[in-house]
Amino acid sequence: MSEYELLEFSVDTGIATITLNRPDAANAFNLTLATELNHAANRCQQDSGVRAVILCANGKLFSAGGDLGVMSQAGNQVDVALKQLTGQLHSAFSIFMRMRAPLIVAVNGAAAGIGLSLALIGDITIASEKASFTLAYTAAGLSPDGAATYFLPKIIGIKRAREMMITNRRLTAAEALEWGMVNQVVGADALLDETLVLAKSFAQGPTNAFGSIKSLVLSGFHESLESQMALEVEAIILNAMSKDGQEGIHAFLDKRQPKFNA
Repeated sequence: MSEYELLEFSVDTGIATITLNRPDAANAFNLTLATELNHAANRCQQDSGVRAVILCANGKLFSAGGDLGVMSQAGNQVDVALKQLTGQLHSAFSIFMRMRAPLIVAVNGAAAGIGLSLALIGDITIASEKASFTLAYTAAGLSPDGAATYFLPKIIGIKRAREMMITNRRLTAAEALEWGMVNQVVGADALLDETLVLAKSFAQGPTNAFGSIKSLVLSGFHESLESQMALEVEAIILNAMSKDGQEGIHAFLDKRQPKFNA
């Protein structure tokens, strides 16, 4: 029996795989799924043996976003329900963005609302040719969450981000690739295989350096030029003094492949 009700979690050879498993409800997020995702994210962050993370989904759709049925059932307590739901999801998002291990998001079908946000936070996002992307919030009279207003304008530009948020424009996988929302588009049958190949390469890489890169990219959004360069100096010194840094330097000079053990 799975330890989770609405997602699957496994770790194998340094690769953690998180699979959304609520296909009968389009993998929409209720409080249970949100809480389980947050728990799985914490496990990935706390386990030093996890060196790459895959986030994918069962079923034809990646995720329809937040479960509107939950909001409807909450009635005049919708504020409480939303704070609980977004609290769990936003905690998971923050962990995914700040953990050392790279996050690969594999989008197999439609990604809507916070499902689209999951695609945005991937360090690498690979989409099936059958994938599509829409925010969909205003169709229900809502505004975005899941850091969509933080990341989307930075990724595709303010004008395009506003268009997607206001009009609910749906992008095909090819359009998402052109706009910079995903890194790669592959055939539907090749999605998980391509994702696993990439995850295996990350799992053999310099995990601490990957973590430094993730942190530096985030800090670059708000630091000054000089303070960002100071952070870069701190990070490269720490990595150069680490076992992986020493291994990488020596391997380069010896003209051999490095063996990282972060």
